Amino acid sequence: MRVISKKALLDFIKRHPGARSALLTWYSLAQACLAYGYNDLKQMFAGEDYVPLQSRVFDVRGTRSWLVAAIHCNRQSLFVRRLLTHAEYDPWTRKNLIS
Repeated sequence: MRVISKKALLDFIKRHPGARSALLTWYSLAQACLAYGYNDLKQMFAGEDYVPLQSRVFDVRGTRSWLVAAIHCNRQSLFVRRLLTHAEYDPWTRKNLIS
C-alpha cells in the first residue's frame, strides 16, 4: 500500500521522539500491506478501527499515539489525515465519533 504522507509521520516524530520506533515500524508494515478490504487491514493491524467520515484509526503505540487515515483499497493508497497523542485523541473522539 502506498502511504501518503511520510512527512506527516516525520513531523509527529519531531514533536514526540518517543513515537519514532513505533511509527516507523507501522510505516514499514503499511507499505508492505496489500489490503483488498478492511478484513485484510484487520489481519495486519489488530488495533485498527473505523471512525466516521470514511476514516480508519490505528493504535500505533499501545494507546499513546493514534493515526487517523483515509484508505482506498482499490488504489492501494493510505492517506494520513492526522496523528494524535492520547491526550489529543480523547477530545477528537468525543467530537468526531457518533455514539
